[in-house]
Amino acid sequence: MPNKKSAEKELRKSVKRAAKNSQIKKVMKESIKNSLKKVQAIDKTVKEELPKLMKNIDKAAKTGVIKKAAAARKKSRLTKKINTLK
Repeated sequence: MPNKKSAEKELRKSVKRAAKNSQIKKVMKESIKNSLKKVQAIDKTVKEELPKLMKNIDKAAKTGVIKKAAAARKKSRLTKKINTLK
């Protein structure tokens, strides 16, 4: 338990930020997982969902949930897998 008023406020802020970050990360991970399942099932509808997937990854990188390079790596690998579908 914080002793000072400013420490209490910082605690409230950090709890809010952690909740928001975990939500963004969860959305990103779920969209990646769903698209990989569709790639395994050779479902061609995954190509239409690619922009939304990229948006989720970019949002996570923009807010600092994941690093910029990690986002680029994830996007590259996913695009590569999705492009194998003909």
